[in-house]
Amino acid sequence: MKIHGYEINPIHDYLWEIPRQGGMRVPGRIYTSRKMLEKFLAEDESIRQVVNVAHLPGIQKYSLAMPGIHWGYGFPIGGVAATDVEEGVISPGGVGYDINCGIRLARTGLEYQAIAGKLEKLVQNLFQNIPTGVGSSGAIQKQSAKEIRKILEKGSEWAVEHGFGTPEDLEFTEENGRMSQANPEAVSKRAIERGLDQAGTLGSGNHFLEIDVVEEIFDPRVAEAFGLFPGQVVLLIHSGSRGLGYQVCDDYLKIIMQASHKYGFTLPDRQLTCAPIQSKEGQDYLGAMAAAANFAWNNRQIIMDLARRTFKQTLNLSDRDLDFRLVYDVCHNIAKIEEHEIDGRKKTVCVHRKGATRAFPPGSEKIPAAYREVGQPVLIPGDMGRYSFVAVGTEKAMQETFGSTCHGAGRVQSRKKALKAGKGRDLIAELHKAGVVIQAKGKRTIAEEMPYAYKDVADVVEIMHQAGVSRKVARLRPVGVIKG
Repeated sequence: MKIHGYEINPIHDYLWEIPRQGGMRVPGRIYTSRKMLEKFLAEDESIRQVVNVAHLPGIQKYSLAMPGIHWGYGFPIGGVAATDVEEGVISPGGVGYDINCGIRLARTGLEYQAIAGKLEKLVQNLFQNIPTGVGSSGAIQKQSAKEIRKILEKGSEWAVEHGFGTPEDLEFTEENGRMSQANPEAVSKRAIERGLDQAGTLGSGNHFLEIDVVEEIFDPRVAEAFGLFPGQVVLLIHSGSRGLGYQVCDDYLKIIMQASHKYGFTLPDRQLTCAPIQSKEGQDYLGAMAAAANFAWNNRQIIMDLARRTFKQTLNLSDRDLDFRLVYDVCHNIAKIEEHEIDGRKKTVCVHRKGATRAFPPGSEKIPAAYREVGQPVLIPGDMGRYSFVAVGTEKAMQETFGSTCHGAGRVQSRKKALKAGKGRDLIAELHKAGVVIQAKGKRTIAEEMPYAYKDVADVVEIMHQAGVSRKVARLRPVGVIKG
């Protein structure tokens, strides 16, 4: 099959390969189905970005894409690439502007009947207590620049130290909520200024807080390990590093753009601008990116605890009766130094995951001890009108994708097209009819994020399940949503 002039051949029904050509250092590989290839990639030029990423110096094995793939800055959203830590490069386009945008799943001991009569009030109170939208601020007291630097260093630990959650939450957060290589000194004054009043804020666009009900269990053993049961009320939080992370990306794109010229890299797209990992520019970016990632983990930790307090207050429950606990927090816009087996030997690489989720297998020491028999939780949100999924990582992910899987549905309509499609429709009423109570800053955001703007996440999750990269554990149905 040819798409946009590129030959793409099936490895099996759910994996397709673009052979090396021109300056490609490795083949491109896309996890998808024939139906998705013909329906979506023929209309979207993100396949060209998979090819472009394959030109990066030091790239290992493949330029990879998950089934939620769509056009992004430099890398496609849904792109994964690992580069040799000694001879390879780091590219901010492989992380994106919203550094450590990620998903957090908390569970309660409640069944849906316990909240049904107070659902609208619960959604209203969550919307009131958790600031949302562009430039949102004020969840907690505005911090000084000195305190922001502590957040950049400590991540979720800062939130727990200040009464937002418990030490147990850190155990169930990727990297324990803190990347140790964070370097607050590599973060600009402007980036810090943008973060002064944004700790504990949800942001806008596709970020959300969602009350869900566990609708179906696919793997009872793994679901039990994660503490999930049918009919259970759970909470999904999708947010990132806000304006601070955006500024870090913007700052380093300019710095590394100059570095690319200095190091003599020739790449097919200037948005793939990169620097050697071991260079000053590369190390500074890694330190700043890790600091922004810590800001994001701290952000989600505070939001979760504000939500816990809101549940208690609205439902008039004790901590014991609510039984609110973090299942896991995983990021999907990050670059991390990890060890993987390549050509039969262990190698240290920098894994870029942009719109892709870590999916480590049973036995991994990088996941909580409570989950080591079953594997790492993988959290895959859909759109606010249908469903989201919990999955689990596998050994095949380590063999094929550097321990990575899909992160969500992936857009099929731009925000502009989605707005046009929603013109004249009562979208709030449509969601209400589907059983979803929503609170948002404005109708524009609702239109941009309606289900018709996205692929069906069930198809995306099924592809990775059939490919054996991640396995389905549970399906969640949204009943209450707040958005910016």
